[in-house]
Amino acid sequence: MTRTRRCCPRCHTVLDEGPILYRCASCQRAVYAADLDFDYPVATRSAR
Repeated sequence: MTRTRRCCPRCHTVLDEGPILYRCASCQRAVYAADLDFDYPVATRSAR
């Protein structure tokens, strides 16, 4: 099973802990995994 690396929506550093509650070591923000999936979608590059 491949784990997806999650990034902080505020400062974009990699989040630690999880899988339910993630913490950002840089800005000390706590983010729930459900919020990451729906409130902060991953930006994808569009093909040209």
